[in-house]
Amino acid sequence: MDPISAGFNTKSFTLKLIKGPWFMMFASFLIMSMAGIPYMFGLYSGTIKSVLGYDQTTLNFISFFKDVGTTVGVLAGLINEVTPPWSILAMGALLNFFGYFMIWLSVSEKIPTHVWLMCLYICVGANATTFANTGALVTCVKNYPQRRGVVIGILKGYMGLSGAIVTQLYHAIYGKDEKSLILLLGWLPAVISFIFLPTVRRMKVEHEEDELRVFYRFLYISLGLAGFLMLMIILQQKFSFGRGEYGGSAAVVTFLLLLPIAVVVAQEFKAWRRLNKPPVVENGLSYTPGTPALKNTTPMALLPKKPKETEPESSTKIQWWKNVFSPPERGEDWTILQALFSVDMFLLFLATACGVGGTLTAIDNLGQIGQSQDYPKKSISTFVSLVSIWNYLGRVMAGFLSEHLLIKYRFPRTSMLTIVLLLSCIAHLLIAFNPSGGLYIASVLTGFCYGAQWPLLFAIVSEVFGLKYYATLYNFGSVASPVGLYLLNVNVAGYLYDKEAKKQLAATGRIRKTGEELICNGTVCFKLSFVIITAVSLFGALVSLVLVMRTRKFYKSDIYRRFREAEEAEKAEKAEKEDGGGFINGGDIVEDSKQGIRQ
Repeated sequence: MDPISAGFNTKSFTLKLIKGPWFMMFASFLIMSMAGIPYMFGLYSGTIKSVLGYDQTTLNFISFFKDVGTTVGVLAGLINEVTPPWSILAMGALLNFFGYFMIWLSVSEKIPTHVWLMCLYICVGANATTFANTGALVTCVKNYPQRRGVVIGILKGYMGLSGAIVTQLYHAIYGKDEKSLILLLGWLPAVISFIFLPTVRRMKVEHEEDELRVFYRFLYISLGLAGFLMLMIILQQKFSFGRGEYGGSAAVVTFLLLLPIAVVVAQEFKAWRRLNKPPVVENGLSYTPGTPALKNTTPMALLPKKPKETEPESSTKIQWWKNVFSPPERGEDWTILQALFSVDMFLLFLATACGVGGTLTAIDNLGQIGQSQDYPKKSISTFVSLVSIWNYLGRVMAGFLSEHLLIKYRFPRTSMLTIVLLLSCIAHLLIAFNPSGGLYIASVLTGFCYGAQWPLLFAIVSEVFGLKYYATLYNFGSVASPVGLYLLNVNVAGYLYDKEAKKQLAATGRIRKTGEELICNGTVCFKLSFVIITAVSLFGALVSLVLVMRTRKFYKSDIYRRFREAEEAEKAEKAEKEDGGGFINGGDIVEDSKQGIRQ
């Protein structure tokens, strides 16, 4: 028997497993797979509208507060600066349950409600998403700073799949009761966050040689999950599924959600074997085979000691308000105010407001768009699921592809953001002019473009402004979404829809009753709205192009060099402490070391 396997201790390995960084990534996948439930608003918005008798402008107003809650996470970011991630996740779980539980009570007519209360409930419930993002995603990015594009892409990808995942679970548990869907949205994400409270935390991660390969394995599993969900969407469109069929689908979804744990166990066991290899003694010197980056190294005892740099006592700190407009170089750690008052942040904010505001307006109105263009209810459910799947693909593709292009070709992420904004214009034009089957293609493009913008935005923020205050700056970047959404959804799409609906009602000669739902039919309901949104998105692409020009020199440099240097310095210091000023492990230096000693 292998001596290492013979000495295997299940308890110690299990403890190492659940305390390790890869299990933390697995926990973050599950948390983020429930963090995108605000995007399911299109599935139950019709119930809110019909039960409570709201018109489209009122529904869009409620939707606006949902998106304010989803994206305004500055509070979560500031709290994260002074508290551990588990407290952020706990707060998010409580907010999520309270918000959606109160909406369920209101729609079930168990308690009286008003428009302002519905706005409050949905804002609070949706704001839990920012706490999940800050607690899980920001922590993972800080643990893996050299893989930030990949980490953001895959975590945001799981978030993008939330709608399709929860839809399968909802049909399996509650059938087709839309009111019960709201209840499910309240308790399920809260339970998962509470389970993994101790797991998600900041830790020093020793980067492994096959680290990127592990992330790609996670990606392949998530692609399998997305592919299965896509297959279920197609089958559910063609056939009528009952509770049993939905139960089988939900079981497979759950299995695929838990499958990354197999990768985690394999990777941790590999690391455990490497650490527990018996030392090899050669010529009186012991070293551990297989330890990384040990070739062509000089014995630490023979290296001259580098004196530690100390600041002169006479140096004085500059007051924070005096350096607001004197930021460091791009890529260094900017203060919060330096970043907020910078031209780069303004351009990024404006481009995001135009791009995300437009695509999110389309997502929030998918139900009404499909209804006005005479699509059946089953097709409208398909549109929501398609947006969720392609939202995922946009996120992972933007994360992984932009990382690959950046490292290999120094292709700026800002350029990819510009391309995505231009692509979204096609989706808006398809909605505006409604060619045959155009809404299916528009759902795919809208989901993809909406999803792709987020990992690009968050990676750009981390790269340009540094990671020191990333939790706050990450959430500030999200504020652009409700700003654009309010202007485009409430003041443009909602207003023009109601205007056309009232015109159609007046043409029938009928007087609208109090509390009666306003319904508009035909392409004309959203045509002008999405022509305007197309123009706004095009303007956002031009703004993004200005940012490309400003950051071109920065992205042509090696932006991750300082992280590699810091890691190498830390490894060298650790090796010196372990060897007590002796020799670094490694077979290739033994002879040189003996010669040095003889001399």
